[in-house]
Amino acid sequence: MALLLRFLLLLGLYGDTMSEGPPPSSAYIPDGLEFEFPPTSYETRDSYEAGPTGILFQIVHIFLHMVQPNAFPEDILRKVVQKEFDLSTDYEKIIYYEIGIIICAVLGLLFIILMPLVGFVFSLCRCCNKCGGEMHQRQKKNGAALKSYFTLSLLVICIFISFGIIYGFVANQHIRTHIEKTRKLSESNFNDLRTLLNATPGQIDYVLDQYTTTKARAFSDLDNIKLLLGDGIFKQLKPRVVPVLDDIEAMAEEIQETRETLVEVNSILTDMRQLSANLSNSLSNVKGNLEQALTDPMCSVHPVMTTCSNIMNSLGLLDGSIDFDQLPSLDEQIGNLNDILQTNLSSLVQKGYRSFNAIPGIVQNETVNVVSDVKMTLDSIGSDIKNISKNIPIQDKLSNFIRYLNDTENYIHRHLPTLEEYDSYRWLGSLVVCCLLTLIVIFYFLGLLCGTYGYDQNATPTRRGCVSNTGGIFLMVGVGFSFFFCWLLMTIVVLTFVVGGNVEKLVCEPYQNKMLFQVLDTPYLLNADWKYYLSGMVFNKPDIHLTFEQVYSDCKENKGIYATLKLENTYNISEHLSIKEHTGNINNNFENMNIRIDNIVLLDEAGRRNLMDFSSSGIDKIDYGAFMAAPPGNLKQTLKNNAGILRNIHRDEIIPLQKLMSAVHQKLKELQQKSSGLGVKVANIIRFLDSAQDFITNRISTIIAEESKKYGNTIISYFEHYLQWVKISITEQMAACKPVANALDSAIDVFLCSYIIDPLNLFWFGIGKATAFLLPAIIFAVKLAKYYRRMDSEDVYDDDMENANIGSRRHQASSVENANIGSRRH
Repeated sequence: MALLLRFLLLLGLYGDTMSEGPPPSSAYIPDGLEFEFPPTSYETRDSYEAGPTGILFQIVHIFLHMVQPNAFPEDILRKVVQKEFDLSTDYEKIIYYEIGIIICAVLGLLFIILMPLVGFVFSLCRCCNKCGGEMHQRQKKNGAALKSYFTLSLLVICIFISFGIIYGFVANQHIRTHIEKTRKLSESNFNDLRTLLNATPGQIDYVLDQYTTTKARAFSDLDNIKLLLGDGIFKQLKPRVVPVLDDIEAMAEEIQETRETLVEVNSILTDMRQLSANLSNSLSNVKGNLEQALTDPMCSVHPVMTTCSNIMNSLGLLDGSIDFDQLPSLDEQIGNLNDILQTNLSSLVQKGYRSFNAIPGIVQNETVNVVSDVKMTLDSIGSDIKNISKNIPIQDKLSNFIRYLNDTENYIHRHLPTLEEYDSYRWLGSLVVCCLLTLIVIFYFLGLLCGTYGYDQNATPTRRGCVSNTGGIFLMVGVGFSFFFCWLLMTIVVLTFVVGGNVEKLVCEPYQNKMLFQVLDTPYLLNADWKYYLSGMVFNKPDIHLTFEQVYSDCKENKGIYATLKLENTYNISEHLSIKEHTGNINNNFENMNIRIDNIVLLDEAGRRNLMDFSSSGIDKIDYGAFMAAPPGNLKQTLKNNAGILRNIHRDEIIPLQKLMSAVHQKLKELQQKSSGLGVKVANIIRFLDSAQDFITNRISTIIAEESKKYGNTIISYFEHYLQWVKISITEQMAACKPVANALDSAIDVFLCSYIIDPLNLFWFGIGKATAFLLPAIIFAVKLAKYYRRMDSEDVYDDDMENANIGSRRHQASSVENANIGSRRH
C-alpha cells in the first residue's frame, strides 16, 4: 500500500507545471504545418505473460475462488486504514470473509496434529504384530482381485502425487528464475522513468521550436502579400474589368481596319473610273469602225445583206459602259476616321490595362507598414511563448524527482542481493520439500515395480521371491517416510496457503479489478480533513475530484500528466496560450488596413470621345446599295459575240475591271457588316465601361476588406493551429505518465503477484495435493505390501479336508512359527 501511494504521490511533483484540459483540435490544418509530437519509446513491456505456466496459475485461482468466493471486504479495509477496526466487534465479518481459508487451515492443522500421532500409534501397533505387523497372510479367494485393486489404486494415487510434485518443482523454479529477472525489471522501469524525466524538457523545447516553422510560414506569406492579397483583389475585379478593356481594344483595331478598308475601296473606285473611261473610248472606236465597214456594197447583196443588217442592229449594245462617277464619294468618312485616329485608342486601352494590372503592386506598396507591424506582433508572440517555459518551474521539480529516483534505485540495488540470497535459501528449502515427496513417491513406484515384476502367482506367501519381497519393503519404507515427514510438509503448505491465498484475494485480485483504488479513493479515508487525498497532496485543495483510479487509468493509457492530474487547477495553460490574446493585434492590423486603389481609370475622356466619334463617323450611313448595284450582269456575254478586237478589249479591259468590282463588292460587304449596329455596339461598350468603372470605384473598398480579412485569417490560422497543437501536446502528450503506471504494475502486479504470489500459491497447491494424497497412499501401500513381502507363515488349504483340518493346520503353523521365532531370538 505504501508503495502504491509513493508512486502516485511522485506525480505531485509536477503540480505547478501544466494547466487545464486541451481545446478541441482545429479541423483546418494549413498545408505544410502538420506538427507531430516526437514519440518516446520505453523498455518495460505493457503487460506480463506467464507463458504455459499461466494455465497452472489459473487452476489455482479457480481453487481459491471456490475456497474464498466472498467479495472484497471494502468496509473492513477502510476501518483498518482509518484505525477504527476492533477485532472484538468485527471478528464475525473477518470469520465470514475468511471462512473458506479458515476451514482449509483447520483441516491442515488436524492433519499436522493427527498424522504424527497416527504414525506413532501405527508403529507401536505393528511392533505388537497388530495392524498388519504379523508376518502371516491369510488366503482369500478374492486375493488376486484385491491385489490388483490395491496396485491400481496406489498407482493412480502416486500419479496424482507426482503431478503435485511437478507443480512444486515448476513453482519453485519459476520463483527463482523470475527473482533473477527482478534486477532487469527494476532497471527497465527506472530507465523508463528517467526517459520520462529527461525527455520532458526536450519535448517542451521541441514544441516551442515549432513556432519557428509557423513564423517562417507566416513571414513567407507576408513577404508574398503582392501575390496572395494583391492577386486576390485583382481576381475579384478581373471578371468585370478585363472583358470591357478587351472590347475597347477590339474596337480600336476595328477603327483602324475600317479606315484602311475605306481607303482601299476609294483607291479601287478611282482605278475603276479610269478603266471605265478607257473601255468607253475603245468601244466607241470599235463601233465607228464597224459602222463604216457595214457601208460596203456587199451589204446590199443578198444574202450578205441580212447578216450586215443583224450586225448593224447589235452595234447599240456597245454603248452599255458603266458610269462610276455617279457612285457617292467616301472621302468624308475617310476624313472622319483620320481625325479619330489622331487619338491612339489602343495606347489608352493599354494604359487602362497597366492601371488595372498595377493593383497587386499597389497593395504591396500600401501594406509595407502593416506587414512590418504584423511581423513585430509575430515576433512578440514568439517571445511570449518562449517565456512560458521559463515561467514553468519544471526543472526544479524534475531535479527533485531525479534525486528521489536515484535514492530509490540505490536502495533497491543495495537490498536486491539480500533478496536474491534469501531466495536461494527459499529455493533450497523448497527443493528439499519437493525431493522428500519425490523420494516417498519413488519408494512407492519402486515398490509397485518390484512387487509387480517379481510377483509369482504360483509361489506361496512364505516362498515369494527376493524381488517381490523387496517391493513390499520399498512400500513400507515409503509409508514410514510418509508418516515421518507428512506433518512437516503440511505445516509448510498451511503457512504458504494462508499467506499466499490472502495476498492474492486482498491485494492482487483487487488491484487488477481496481477495487483497491476505489477503497483508497474513499473520501476522508487517508486524511480526515481531506475529501480527496491525492488532490490534497498535489494541490493542497482536497475538494478537487482527483482519484487514484483515474490517475492510474490515465497513466495506463499513456496520457500526459497535465490531463492526468488535472493540473489546470494549478497552472492555466489557456491563459498563457490564449489565441485571442496573441492574435487580436493581427486582426486589428488587417481589419484596419487602408489600401487606397482609387486612381484606376480604365479609359479616360479622350478614349470615350474617340469611341463616340467613331460611332458618328458616318460609315454606317454609306449607300452600300448603290455600290452593290453598279456592275451590270450581261456585258460580258454581249461583248463575247463581237469580233476579235472585242475579245482583246474584253481580255485587257473588261476582266481587270470585273476583278476590281468584285474586290470592291467584297470589301464593301465586310464593311457593311462591321458598321451594322455600330452605334449600339459603341453604346454597349460605353455602358459596360461605366459599369466597370463604377464597380471599381464603389466596390473596391469592400473587396479589399474581404480579401484582407481572408488573408489575415490565413495568417492567423497558422498560429491558431500551432497554439492548439501546443495545448494538445502539453495537456495530452507531454510527460505521458505510462512509465509510472508500468512501474506500479511492475511492483505489484508483476513482482509481487506474478513473480512471487502466483508461483507460491502453485507451490502450496501442488505440495498440498501431494501431501494430502499420502494418506490414501499409506493405506493402499500397507495393504499391498502383504501381497509382495515374504511371510513367515501361511494358511494351508486341502480341498478334501479343508473344513475339518483347518484348526489343526493353524495350530501346526503356529507351533512352527513360535519355534522359528525362538530359534531366531536364540
